[in-house]
Amino acid sequence: MIRFLAPLASALALAACTTVGPTYRSPEAQAPAQAPFAGASSPVFSGDQPSGAWWSLFADPVLDGLVRDALANNTDLRVAAANLTRARAALRERRGDRSPAGSIGASASTGRQSAMGQPGGATSGEIFDVGLDVGYQVDLVGGIRRGIEASRADVGAVQAAFDLARVTVAAEAVRAYADACSAGNQLAVATRSVAVQQRTFDLTRRLLEGGRGTALETGQAAQLLEQTRAQIPTIEADRRTALYQLSVLTGRPPAEFPQVVAACSTSPALTRRIPIGDGTSLLRRRPDIRASERRLAAATARIGVATAELYPNVSLGGSLGSTAATIGGLVTGGALRYSVGPLITWAFLNRGAVRARIAQAEATTEAALAEFDGTWLGALEETESALTRYSSQRTRVETLRRARDGGAQAARIARLRYEAGREGFQIVLEAERRLAEVQGELAQAEGQLSDNLVSLFLALGGGWEDANQPSPRAG
Repeated sequence: MIRFLAPLASALALAACTTVGPTYRSPEAQAPAQAPFAGASSPVFSGDQPSGAWWSLFADPVLDGLVRDALANNTDLRVAAANLTRARAALRERRGDRSPAGSIGASASTGRQSAMGQPGGATSGEIFDVGLDVGYQVDLVGGIRRGIEASRADVGAVQAAFDLARVTVAAEAVRAYADACSAGNQLAVATRSVAVQQRTFDLTRRLLEGGRGTALETGQAAQLLEQTRAQIPTIEADRRTALYQLSVLTGRPPAEFPQVVAACSTSPALTRRIPIGDGTSLLRRRPDIRASERRLAAATARIGVATAELYPNVSLGGSLGSTAATIGGLVTGGALRYSVGPLITWAFLNRGAVRARIAQAEATTEAALAEFDGTWLGALEETESALTRYSSQRTRVETLRRARDGGAQAARIARLRYEAGREGFQIVLEAERRLAEVQGELAQAEGQLSDNLVSLFLALGGGWEDANQPSPRAG
């Protein structure tokens, strides 16, 4: 027994200080991050760190409630939560490789042994056996540790994917809400334009009946009125579509959309400066970058798992049991049996195949590193583009508002002059047509501004940090 302890102690000492494969170091420190964003020069942005629950910046209780419902009930989030639970269970399974494995067995058999080689001839009878087997695999060069390291990184990647799902669901809920409100705004604008043009049409009919107007003027007014009225069904369909999408995002059937949102007619907007942080904080905040970094860590650890196959596999096993011809004989001293000792296996003839697997693991790591570099570059590009689109769209909205105010005044003056007989109807018709166009364009631009703002916050990557947000319920 003593002769087994020396090599075993040496193996354990070696296992305590040896881990094959490269030691992982995160490439985040080497990723060049811009201090301020290039597109952050607009005064509407600030360098403050964005809020985790960024939708709360709108100060809209209805929107806050919808996002809470989406984060609690969304089916995609339930799938992501189940995937995370599975990854954590796989890590627990992998950690079990460090623990001894044991089994208890018992058997009873009846048989007859051949007379060949037996001094007393053939024998028959019953044999009873009970025993305990224990085995422990010595992590000689750290292959098991590298496997656990890879599984832990896998959990981190799946956790980041879950966080990304939260960000996406929150953003899509806000976007659907904004789309519904934007459609409500466009519907209100079209309805007001119809009312104004209806009054103009009624005026042309009265003047025609009084001998001051012409049938041409009445027909042209009717044409403009019906063209504007024809826009309403399309806008109403867009509003319904957004409501259906919002309902499904919050885990409800499409027809069960919240009625309070159906009455919304103002696109959500921010009146304060928008906190955007900087490139360095973006690398830490975006879940997709975190997921890519964790996948790289897992791939690096698996190089060590593959490399461990080059070395001998050492296991320590022990067995304790009893074998007898009767059940009662199992407890007698003569029936006792035991064995203990190491088992060493070494597949040294297939080293070429092992080195091929190592090369595969190294290539996978190189690909994961390239993926990480592409992910953070794409994140910076996405954020810069979102900043530029939002600031440009905001300038466009402000310009269209001035155009709307000027057009409204021009249409009012033209109508008054026409009623007084000092202006031709073509001037009124053109003024009202242009006013309706700019009002509709402004309503669409305000909706696009809200959509661009959601895209900006989605690019900034916040929305998963709030610990007070509920987790998806079980299915």
